[in-house]
Amino acid sequence: MEQQTARLLIDVVPTELVTYRQREAGLPFLSDLLRAEPVGGAEAAQVLWIVSWGFDVPGQLRALRARPAAYHAHSSGYGFRLPPGVPVLAVSRNTLGYWGQWASRNPLFLVPNALEASWIERGDRPLNLGAQPALGGRTIDVLVQRRKCSAYVLEQLVPALRARGLRVEVQNGWVEDLVGLFNSATVVLYDSADHWRCSGVSEGFGLPPVEALACGCVLFSSFNHALADTLDPGGMAHQIGAGTLAADVERITAAVADPAAWLPPPRRLEELLDELSEPRLRERWRQALTGINAHLDRLQAGDAPLHAPSLVRLRLERWRQRLRKRLPAGLARRLA
Repeated sequence: MEQQTARLLIDVVPTELVTYRQREAGLPFLSDLLRAEPVGGAEAAQVLWIVSWGFDVPGQLRALRARPAAYHAHSSGYGFRLPPGVPVLAVSRNTLGYWGQWASRNPLFLVPNALEASWIERGDRPLNLGAQPALGGRTIDVLVQRRKCSAYVLEQLVPALRARGLRVEVQNGWVEDLVGLFNSATVVLYDSADHWRCSGVSEGFGLPPVEALACGCVLFSSFNHALADTLDPGGMAHQIGAGTLAADVERITAAVADPAAWLPPPRRLEELLDELSEPRLRERWRQALTGINAHLDRLQAGDAPLHAPSLVRLRLERWRQRLRKRLPAGLARRLA
């Protein structure tokens, strides 16, 4: 995703990808850059570092020390806390809500992941005049991507659907033309709740379901974490694992037989895809960077960043308030 982000940002501000775990040909390496640009130097103050991989973010921020930095937040639940003043660029409302709770005094911005133009331009959906339907039509009744998919779908639902006579394809590995693959499917199944529950972190955004919708597929999905940003049961998508295996088989079979009755409202879908288009997201990035630059200018001018109170302090203050209510008036005033 950061490669796509860099591609979007390069039209807004000079942008460069930096590696930090291993060296890659043609790309700068983090430790080399930090040695060449010491803290306090004029060049270092002019660069905004955007860190993203949740497991490594605390170490990256320590390495960057006093340099201007922001966190591009995808999944949540890694357990670390951000230093005061570090801006958060959240890719979903779910992630925004997480950091709105745990970094409530840090500057927060909502910048979703962009849907690549090929999905919007070529997707075979009702209101897309430039659609490129798959050769031979929709030859796949039900498409499942194995990555992140639940054992329930792979081991129970897929065999049950095949027993009904449906053509089910489980895609695994590299596909040269994903848009073409999705255009050839009537129904797409996406069930990532078990994967993320086991991982201990959240579904940060969930592009595959939006890609399926862009291609005019009926979507059966879980609604965990950021999937609930764009999907709703019976609206943009339909719940997978809705109570019983029989219920899933009946509904998916019905959707294959009459997909038009199960597709989301076309205009509502186009509005969603427009919100996630690269031009719209490029403008969101432009606005976010303007806000971050203003924040960093204030810090460099000597303003102190706000600190969110610690959990211990909040609980202590709540205990004091409850105690004051129970004490006689004179003692309560002395406690305050």
